[in-house]
Amino acid sequence: MVRFPEFGTPTSVRWRFERLNRPSPLRGSNGVVFGPDGLLYVAQFLAGQISAVDITTGRVEVVVPPTGPARAPDDLAFGADGSMYVADITPSRVWRRSPDGEFSLLSEEVRAPNGITCVGDRLFVNEMFPRGRVLELPPDRAPVVLAEGLALGNAMQRGPDGLLYYPHMITGQVWRVGLDGGDAEQVAAEVHEPVAVRFDREGVLHVLSRGEEGIVTRIDPDTGRREVTRTGVAGMDNAAFDRENRMLVSSFASGGITAIEAKRARAVVGRGLNGPYGVAADERGRVYAADHFRLAFDELSTDGLLQQRVGGSCHDLAVTEGAVHVTSTQGEVRTFDPATGSVRTRASELSEPLGVAVLGDALVVAESGSGRVLRIDAGDERSVLAELVRPVGVATDAQQRCYVTDEGRGVVVEVTENGVETIVDELDRPQGVVVVDHELFVLEVGARRLLSVSPSTRASRVEAENLAVGTPPGIERENPPPSTFPPSRPRAFAGLAATPEGDLLLSASGEGTVQRLSTAAQRAPRAQRP
Repeated sequence: MVRFPEFGTPTSVRWRFERLNRPSPLRGSNGVVFGPDGLLYVAQFLAGQISAVDITTGRVEVVVPPTGPARAPDDLAFGADGSMYVADITPSRVWRRSPDGEFSLLSEEVRAPNGITCVGDRLFVNEMFPRGRVLELPPDRAPVVLAEGLALGNAMQRGPDGLLYYPHMITGQVWRVGLDGGDAEQVAAEVHEPVAVRFDREGVLHVLSRGEEGIVTRIDPDTGRREVTRTGVAGMDNAAFDRENRMLVSSFASGGITAIEAKRARAVVGRGLNGPYGVAADERGRVYAADHFRLAFDELSTDGLLQQRVGGSCHDLAVTEGAVHVTSTQGEVRTFDPATGSVRTRASELSEPLGVAVLGDALVVAESGSGRVLRIDAGDERSVLAELVRPVGVATDAQQRCYVTDEGRGVVVEVTENGVETIVDELDRPQGVVVVDHELFVLEVGARRLLSVSPSTRASRVEAENLAVGTPPGIERENPPPSTFPPSRPRAFAGLAATPEGDLLLSASGEGTVQRLSTAAQRAPRAQRP
């Protein structure tokens, strides 16, 4: 199942398309809760939508599309009357969706609302923010503060003792507080990267970890006794228990819904890529994908390196022997050594770095927010190579020439010692770019097509059309400046790369796949672009 079937099927005379991973219909999965109809409702922060899953068949239906009022839904709860409550984290809003589907805004006074739960007709929410709060949102008066000083709140729930249990994500603790406030009490410390607190149908406390191993810790709040299970579901976000007391978990890192039965994981909805954004292949042909919350590789749907290793907000990457160079929407450029696991920060406090390429012993980075093209040398010293409007993609060739796509002007330029020279213009949102055998390939995302250009003659042609890149027709996305609290979604970016054999790699974010484009060795004669 593709993520957005509106994209259709790519067409090309020259290229054959092969998906390297199976797409998932859930682009990230965050808060999960069973609704009155027995379906599992899933908040999708990255997709900006809410879906419903039939856990028997795995069928996924979009209930609240990206065009709905909630822009970044992160957690959900159902009230006694069947109303759905939505924590809309990035715009800092809390919504009520009535049983007939009408939305009403309940609050804009909760900063980065995340964990949300109902107790009867009472609504509670916490803040994923340093020094955050736990609040009750009464329908007819101002929010009531129950607890303060949260070190990033997240999924919470009332326990059998009538108290609200919630995690401190940064400090690795679980706390509880009364429904009417009072002194908050620490329940457990040194819990592995807690992201969600959940009670099963027998009243047993489960704490989910957001780490790589997918750890679930069962804790007895009275004795402190613990039992740890490793599920293998990396980047868990939330959980719900069905009528048979089976745990259904979500993953912010790779989406999907996974059932945990007898300590074993079974896919209900397959996991996949959040984007993907940048793509690359190393000298052995191993494929990497920058996927925001992780650096995915090989089996792209399920495996990969989470942000704990390489750093968060991965957006584009370039691979050299023994090193993976990554740009982050948090404003950093990092070099990761897969053999040792070490990470070196090459630059920080940049304004929206996107494309990255290797030029000799240096890196070239498109600093999109400032309009600059930067060179970062082996000693991490920076220099400005060019100033453009909105540079996004970067490519270099064997002759050490450097090409950059300028999405703001709709051009591809060559950056030389003498300045900037336009290679091709009048493009609609050019993004990914790569050079293969003296031929320049460009993703024209606005037109959803792939172009080839001769850097020497400037002749160009359309190589493929109807690509699953960019946002689907009819969906407009806001692009606020990147921020950590509340977390912002990554800007759209469709990467393009080459394999050692000369095939192309395309990040088809419209369906959540990396695609390999291969062709016969004989090249067709070049025709002019219309």
